[in-house]
Amino acid sequence: MLDKLDAIYQRFLDLEKQMARPDVMSDMKSFVKLNKDYKELQPIIAAYKDYKTLMNGIDTARTILSDEKDAELREFAREELDSMLEKQEKMEEDIRLMLIPADPQDGKNAVVEIRAGTGGDEASLFAGDLYRMYTRYCETKGWKIDPVSVAEGTVGGFKEVIFEVKGEGVYGLMKYESGVHRVQRVPATETQGRVHTSAATVAVLPEADEFDVDIKPNDIRKDTYCSSGPGGQSVNTTYSAVRLTHIPTGIVVAIQDEKSQLKNLEKAMTVLRTRIFEMEYQKYLDEISKKRKTMVSSGDRSAKIRTYNYPQSRVTDHRINMTVYNLPVFMDGDIQEMINQLQLAENAERLKEAVE
Repeated sequence: MLDKLDAIYQRFLDLEKQMARPDVMSDMKSFVKLNKDYKELQPIIAAYKDYKTLMNGIDTARTILSDEKDAELREFAREELDSMLEKQEKMEEDIRLMLIPADPQDGKNAVVEIRAGTGGDEASLFAGDLYRMYTRYCETKGWKIDPVSVAEGTVGGFKEVIFEVKGEGVYGLMKYESGVHRVQRVPATETQGRVHTSAATVAVLPEADEFDVDIKPNDIRKDTYCSSGPGGQSVNTTYSAVRLTHIPTGIVVAIQDEKSQLKNLEKAMTVLRTRIFEMEYQKYLDEISKKRKTMVSSGDRSAKIRTYNYPQSRVTDHRINMTVYNLPVFMDGDIQEMINQLQLAENAERLKEAVE
């Protein structure tokens, strides 16, 4: 393990030297890439230094035990050695996990899309409940939510809502929410008190920036039109709504939520970059899924991942067979423990994959 860590440390020092070169500092794209790699290595380097200190301590204790004649010193060295050997086992397990290549997108911001599925008005209401749940969760993490596009349901909630989440390591946590979320409850419109099943689809995408996707201006067709729906005097009077069509892929993005055409264009470009980037990123996920028997975060939007049962106050995640009986608290944004368990399951799969 030390040999592998020594090689990583050399890579870390090389990055440090490269970032200090004037030609690299003047090339923003290269500097951003190197700086990202440098920051990603910092936790491993910190663990490497602690591990090296520990191994030196173990060597010293063993030397005392073999050479020292003083019984008191030998007893002290034996106690220290036992303690350090326990730490070594835990530290090596942590480092093994750190050495497994992480999803390169985990540190990114995320674009989240929630769409009402089967269930009519009830599905729209449930999509609204999920949006509120994620909003509360993001607040507890200190993340910023920026709505991108909203299509409201006829009786409340959303037919579709798209929003950006900005903060540290957002995608690495939110990615576990991608998939079909199913709700079982008595709809407000149901007079017979029968439990209905509805669904909403959640897609969590790593937000792409201009360094990730190079879009040529000639590849985009831009159309402007009047906004529709609520919005005051600007609706149907100014061409503030923007529709972008990426000609090579056929991807279309339409944004009309802002009164300013410039702001709508900026949001549309963010979503367009992210969706183009997603096409390549999905190939990466598909490649990983071939190697793993289970895929906790596959990004598969059609996979049923979780059921919310209101009569039993139960939330069940089908990927890890975890059930909690605190649905009101869960819907109020207390979802971190579920995400922790999903992370543990994926890490166990990654460790197993690395051993095989």
